[in-house]
Amino acid sequence: MRAMVIDRILSLADGDPAPLRAVELPIPEPAPGEIRVRVTACGVCHTELDEIEGRTAPPHLPVVPGHEVVGRVDARGPGANRFGPGDRVGVGWIHSSSGTADENLSPRFRATGRDVNGGYAEYLTVPEAYAYPIPAIFGDAEAAPLLCAGGVGYRALRLTGIGDGQALGLTGFGGSAHLVLQLARHLYPRTSVHVFARDAAARAFALELGADWAGDTADPAPRPLDAIIDTTPAWKPVVAALANLKPGGRLVINAIRKEEGDKAELLRLNYATHLWQEKEIKSVANVTHRDLEEFLPIAGAIPLRPAVETYPLAEANRALLELKRGPVRGAKVLLVD
Repeated sequence: MRAMVIDRILSLADGDPAPLRAVELPIPEPAPGEIRVRVTACGVCHTELDEIEGRTAPPHLPVVPGHEVVGRVDARGPGANRFGPGDRVGVGWIHSSSGTADENLSPRFRATGRDVNGGYAEYLTVPEAYAYPIPAIFGDAEAAPLLCAGGVGYRALRLTGIGDGQALGLTGFGGSAHLVLQLARHLYPRTSVHVFARDAAARAFALELGADWAGDTADPAPRPLDAIIDTTPAWKPVVAALANLKPGGRLVINAIRKEEGDKAELLRLNYATHLWQEKEIKSVANVTHRDLEEFLPIAGAIPLRPAVETYPLAEANRALLELKRGPVRGAKVLLVD
């Protein structure tokens, strides 16, 4: 089968045009309790950049990245009977874990496309408990970003503790935040949503999708905010967000890792401005199967409208480098089949 693999850790700032290598691999066989999926589409996520650059390095190389996977069941291992041949399913960041409520924190957590081969390939295998039906309203490319950007965004929104009628902030406006905005609009129709983004086109896109206000990353919000979700790879938005929280407000950081480039921004932290009056910082660690099981039907019922830009599998390197350099409108998706 065709696949793209990470076979070395490198800095994309060095200008390497091909951080992934095209290879031919054997088609995997499903183990007991697993299904094999013929991949049709796979989203391109910032976490792939974290893997390539070593912030969340794969435990072994080479590995096939990709964890926003949509495809059709191609084969079943012994004991797998939840899905039938040809059923359309999605696979997210969580490949397998303990199955408990806190499985995202379990040492048994294994990530699709990092700990095991992922969706930048024609086939993958996954335990059937960690595959999910895709609502029929979505095309394959539309559905792909729902498996991570959407699912983890849903978890981040839950962790804010936001209630209808309160004020929510979103800092960064890419693959996840543009879905969270639509989700918040549906779940909390009286909640005002404020978007912070350094790119003018991203701010305009946020207003198109129904944001009440959009400003630069460093701009003061028009009112103190009850909660803010940060979806960026940088530190400056964290500091800026803390200044925009009301007393008792919560910042939820929706990222696997932060890059080192602007870490000096943390020296701007002022206790009275950024941390005092019981402000909270909470991180999002991975995603659980509950998150995806709950989120996908909600996404179909709204329905969410992911904005996607598609690339053939062979152009995965171009998609990743464009994501690194930004800005992006919505999500990038590889068409595999």
